[in-house]
Amino acid sequence: MAIGASEGGRVGVGAVTAPDGVTRVRKPRVSTKGEQTRGRLVAAARTLLGGDGTTPFTTRNVAALGGVTHGMCHYHFANRTDLVIAVIEDVRAEWILPVEEAVDAPGGFADRAERVIAFLGQSEGRELARLFSSVHWIAVTDERVRTVWEAEYRRWRAAFVRLFQVLADELGNGLDPRPLGDAVAAAADGLAAVKSLNAEVDGRAVVRTLVLGLATAAAHPSSPR
Repeated sequence: MAIGASEGGRVGVGAVTAPDGVTRVRKPRVSTKGEQTRGRLVAAARTLLGGDGTTPFTTRNVAALGGVTHGMCHYHFANRTDLVIAVIEDVRAEWILPVEEAVDAPGGFADRAERVIAFLGQSEGRELARLFSSVHWIAVTDERVRTVWEAEYRRWRAAFVRLFQVLADELGNGLDPRPLGDAVAAAADGLAAVKSLNAEVDGRAVVRTLVLGLATAAAHPSSPR
C-alpha cells in the first residue's frame, strides 16, 4: 500500500540523481504532523502508566486520551508493548541522561560526585514513581519490555560504575569500581521509592553519605587482620 503525505505518513520517499550522475534512494522522513501525533500518544501512555490505575492501560484508552482514533494509534504503535517501549525511551531523559551528563562532564571524582549527588537528591515525584512501578509489573510478563527495561538499568548502573572508575584512576590502588557503582545505583532506586511515599528523608544527605562514604573507604582500606 502506498503511503503519501497524509497525517502520520512518511514523505520525501523517492530517488534523486546527484551531480556525479549516481542515483540514490532518498530516505523517508516522518511528517511533522505525524511526529506530533506520536508525541501525543507517548504522552498519553505516560499519563496512564503514571496514573492511579482507574483507567486501564490499553491502546484504545491511550488513543482516546491522546485525541486520535484507535486506528491512528495502531498506525504508530502496533500494540501495547510498543507503547511501553516508547515510554521507556521517552523517560530516559529524566533519570539516565542527567546522571550520565553529571558523570561524564569534565572534572575529578569530587566534582562529578557532587553533580551526581545534586541530581539524586531531587524528588522524582509520584507520577514518575508510579510509571516506573507500572513498567516493572508489565516487564514481569512481557519479554520485549523486560529486555528493553533491563538494558536501561544496565545503562543506569554503568554510569555509576564510570563514576567510581574515575576514583579508581585517581587512587591507582586497583580499586574495582563495579560493586561500588552497583551499590549506589541500587541505593538510589530504593531512595526514590521511599521518597515517592513522601517520607521525611533528606535524599541529598543520604546520597552524599553513601557516595562519599564509599569513596573514603576505598581510599583508606582497612588493613587485613
